[in-house]
Amino acid sequence: MIEKLLPQTHHATETLSRSVLKTLSYRVVILILDFTSIYLFTGKVKIAFGFMLVSNVYTTIGYFVHERIWDRIKWGKIIYRKTADH
Repeated sequence: MIEKLLPQTHHATETLSRSVLKTLSYRVVILILDFTSIYLFTGKVKIAFGFMLVSNVYTTIGYFVHERIWDRIKWGKIIYRKTADH
């Protein structure tokens, strides 16, 4: 449905560098949210920092793998091909 509202805006494939950059930018946001929430619950910087580091190492790897797997799935993608005119 949304594809009809935003024609030709969906990418067909995603480069490795794009996936890496998306992963890193997403993780920065999550690092901030994790640290803030754990600090608010515990009031301890060391605990918040430790939790933030440990949880974000394995979730970053998981997110990256998940992103690359989904990029290989053709379902839900609209592939635009160049015509002879373009």
